[in-house]
Amino acid sequence: MYKRMLVPLDGSEFAEVVLPYACELAGRLDIEVVLLNIARPEERGFYTPAHRAYINQTVETIRRQALEVQRKSGLPPDAKPVQVSGEMVVGYPEEEILRFTDANAVDLIVMATHGRAGTRHWDLGHVADKILRQSKVPVLLVRAGVPDAIPYDQWPKKTIVVSLDGSELAESVLPHVEALAQQRGVDIEVTLLRACEPPAMPSYYAPEISGVPLNWGQYMQQELARCRETAKEYLDKIEKRLREKNIKVTSEIPTSKAADAIIDYATKNPFSLIVMTTHGRTGLRRLVYGSVAESVLFGISNPIFLVRVQ
Repeated sequence: MYKRMLVPLDGSEFAEVVLPYACELAGRLDIEVVLLNIARPEERGFYTPAHRAYINQTVETIRRQALEVQRKSGLPPDAKPVQVSGEMVVGYPEEEILRFTDANAVDLIVMATHGRAGTRHWDLGHVADKILRQSKVPVLLVRAGVPDAIPYDQWPKKTIVVSLDGSELAESVLPHVEALAQQRGVDIEVTLLRACEPPAMPSYYAPEISGVPLNWGQYMQQELARCRETAKEYLDKIEKRLREKNIKVTSEIPTSKAADAIIDYATKNPFSLIVMTTHGRTGLRRLVYGSVAESVLFGISNPIFLVRVQ
């Protein structure tokens, strides 16, 4: 599904937090990797042979590590290695990343958030925000600066967590889930989340309305039971679809708001990749300003794979 991955780098250790993810995905899914180093126009003079040496060295490191991943995943020693290259451009990071993506058939961006802002380093939080709002391809965001973070290639267990709300827009993420779950040579389990949010008690409650219990608690439990029943039927269908493709899958139906359910699961399961669309039943129009996406983005340290639905 993915042929070419773009990895933006600014030369900082913060941005390089994505490299284990790039190597693992490239080696297990046979994805070409392109490193993109960008200098702002006012920093043009900082481009020196040392910058080119940095890119060349990083290219060789990724090529070597991705090849090791390929071999560990079961490919024969004579298998074609992953193609890795590096590019250096002058411009504004968010503009150059989007331009390069469109012009070079990139179908996946892997980048860090919250890098070190300064004269020679991007404000990766700002850059990532711009990319997420405008990217036409999926973006894998990796949080930089997380204390004691364990690199992706050293995770003892890999879980893909998918937030669904029953809408077709949310389900558009499933082909990506299927692709990510098919990483060669590693055991991956998919967990489907479908939250049932308790109904909010209105300022005026009229128990005399026909069919409404006198007790609000009874009404709330009745609504939650109905939601769980509908959610289970829905998730059973999604589970069946994934199992037909030999993907391990489980489901959970937490009683909470959608964002709280994702954050709670991610916090309890740190070795999880969160996959979600930027739309859903809430009809988000801008990625980070929707309540669910915004809460999740700023509420967890897990990597997040986001698919922007037009």
